[in-house]
Amino acid sequence: MPSVRVYQKKQLRLDLLNFRQRQMYELGAAGVAAVKARLAAAQGPEDAAAKPLTKRYAIFKTRKGKGNRRNLTFSGDLLRNFQVRTVSENRAKANVSTRKDRIKAWANQKREAWMVFSPKNKAAVVEAARQMLEAMKTRLLMERAWEESSDDRPRRTCR
Repeated sequence: MPSVRVYQKKQLRLDLLNFRQRQMYELGAAGVAAVKARLAAAQGPEDAAAKPLTKRYAIFKTRKGKGNRRNLTFSGDLLRNFQVRTVSENRAKANVSTRKDRIKAWANQKREAWMVFSPKNKAAVVEAARQMLEAMKTRLLMERAWEESSDDRPRRTCR
């Protein structure tokens, strides 16, 4: 199944996606939002408190007025650039966009895994999928009924 890059020339291009890819983008965006909310609350991959900062970095960050919690928001660039980048019909991939932020993300990932779904994040994605299916249910039933009613009509054949 082909993957489609969501961003082209630094612009979000949802018009290039088919219906299933758009749904995967929405699910991926819900997952990324859940991960960002967990990180803003300074929680680790198991929904417990994140690892503490080193003593020197905690002092430095506090002096700059950013608090002393590991929430990955010193400049805000890392999480701002963490977005859904590529989608296919059954997969959505999120990553950071700039090289500088990819290096920061890699270093932070080595300290403690943060680009993963915690149990609460998984539950949020499942809930988003459930809501999406609930919204589609009536349309799917109507399409099915339309197909069945169109099958009952006699068809003309050209000879």
